[in-house]
Amino acid sequence: MAYGAAQIDVLEGLEPVRKRPGMYIGGTGLAGLHHLLWEIVDNSIDEVMNDHATFIKVTLHEDGTTLSVEDNGRGIPVDIHKKTGRSALEVIFTTLHAGGKFDGNSYKTAGGLHGVGSSVVNALSIGLEARIRRDGHEYVQHYKRGRPRKDVEVVGPARGTGTRITFTPDPEIFADTTYDAEIIKERLEVKTFLNKGLKITFYDKAGGHTHEIVHEGGLADYLGVLCKRDGLNSVLEAPFTHDKENGIRLDIALTWTDSPREKIRTFVNGIPTRDGGTHEQGFKDGLVKALRSFMDAHSLAPRSLTLTSDDLREGLVTIVSLFIAEPQFQGQTKDRLNNPEIRGAVDASLRPALEQWLHNNKSVGETIIHRAVQAARARIASRQAVATVRAKTSSSARLSLPGKLADCSSRDPSARELFIVEGDSAGGSAKQGRDRKTQAILPLRGKVLNCEQATLKKVLGNEELKNIITALGCGIGKDFREDRLRYNRIILLMDADSDGHHIATLLLTFFYRYLPELIRLGYIYIAQPPLFRINVGKDTHWALTDAHRNRILKKLPSRAKPEITRFKGLGEMPPKTLFQTTLDPKRRRLQQVTLAMPMEAENTISELMGKDPSYRYRFIIDNADDVDELDV
Repeated sequence: MAYGAAQIDVLEGLEPVRKRPGMYIGGTGLAGLHHLLWEIVDNSIDEVMNDHATFIKVTLHEDGTTLSVEDNGRGIPVDIHKKTGRSALEVIFTTLHAGGKFDGNSYKTAGGLHGVGSSVVNALSIGLEARIRRDGHEYVQHYKRGRPRKDVEVVGPARGTGTRITFTPDPEIFADTTYDAEIIKERLEVKTFLNKGLKITFYDKAGGHTHEIVHEGGLADYLGVLCKRDGLNSVLEAPFTHDKENGIRLDIALTWTDSPREKIRTFVNGIPTRDGGTHEQGFKDGLVKALRSFMDAHSLAPRSLTLTSDDLREGLVTIVSLFIAEPQFQGQTKDRLNNPEIRGAVDASLRPALEQWLHNNKSVGETIIHRAVQAARARIASRQAVATVRAKTSSSARLSLPGKLADCSSRDPSARELFIVEGDSAGGSAKQGRDRKTQAILPLRGKVLNCEQATLKKVLGNEELKNIITALGCGIGKDFREDRLRYNRIILLMDADSDGHHIATLLLTFFYRYLPELIRLGYIYIAQPPLFRINVGKDTHWALTDAHRNRILKKLPSRAKPEITRFKGLGEMPPKTLFQTTLDPKRRRLQQVTLAMPMEAENTISELMGKDPSYRYRFIIDNADDVDELDV
């Protein structure tokens, strides 16, 4: 195939956004659709945070798909931008990385710093209207799929200042453009918690409701709402709150509850950072240091018992809200903060304040430490009980295991691994190449059932899935018991081709829907067998993909004459080679399956594995260019 200048595409204006919307809004499912609204609302929030606006109005119109966001801020500039010769309003809505938040003079803090939010919403909307009030006039400009229909027009005189943006998501981009009013209401309420005293009015014209949302208590109120919603009982009479501005503005509210888990919600400039980041790390550092210092000062450390950081944070429920001038977010969806300096700054701000609060409220501090001691003892007792029960279960369950399973000899579940292998041929190679003491092999026949579209009865009636459930020994659904799990690692071992990826996806869907605890607890892994072997003299290189092979070849000396072998499947690999590349713990590559972004995982599985084929079709079309090679 020819590859020259003629094959190089240059995407202009907002074309990149429409070509790859997932890069800018995380996806085109429900979360991506609502992300359009958050981008516009965050612009209004930025006006409020910088004392330029006092109210925000959000309207979901009767069609359930059109939204308006209005504030009484300064109004987007409409004068001519010297560099482009166009109105500043048009530049902001039609140009990526254009905005007033780069120089640090127009905004002290802001949620949208990439300069792409407004333009991305415009690009992914079938229609957008911007109405601006400033300088005694009202201005308007209309757009269609990111392109202005006319120049900015003056439509009449106006009092005050402000901005009103109305947009309708493009059905060519989103399979479903209907908004969920409850999701909008909950997110707007969070904004009012984070900005004490802010009033947001949400007009749900589609549902016929109006909501006036304001919270004078800020994060303390938010903490109470979260605990009540989740049915958690605080072990403290009153929460700890911290509100300080010194280079950064840091708001924190926390308490300890009777829950066995910790819950930490973090925000940066009003935007939820679901994956945490350096501000969450700094919070944890400061919290643990303050607690340990309090323990040492009052001789509360228990003898012959070590309290871990997890013990000290067990039952903790907290909200961390940070406002800074130059946040470095990981991606446009802003799910993680990367500023390295923030970790130390949050630690330094929280630690002395929390430590002093503990000293001033000694009985409260003692209650927290006592709770941590109980957590540590429960952890140790649980670990001992699990080890005992799992060892007994492992040995007693041998007689009822699937006939296809080649089990390992070790009775210690923490040392045992189960490889779920694609096909009898690959299973045979894996059985011969494995470490028989610690590695068990369970081969599968063909592609397993798509569990996204199946009932529990159908899942239990599927022979392949039934064998997996039996081999694991931990039960399923309400009968799940971690202490009965027979293996500490469950490794999906499939061919490095499209069929193998499909089978792995089907298995991940099964685990996600019917054994999600195994994913949350970190037991599921994906093996990465090589697709190519590259021999250069006495040296051997293993390549996972076509692209990986090409990178290796480029690094070889020009005179090198590599011998390249492509494995059509795991069954073609000699057992010794399979062990060296894929089974050997010292040399293999494993990817642990985690749920870092639960909402995105839910949307992806429900859309791509669900009954509606339109999502899969759109995914295939959008990603066809990224496929290096199709197996035929």
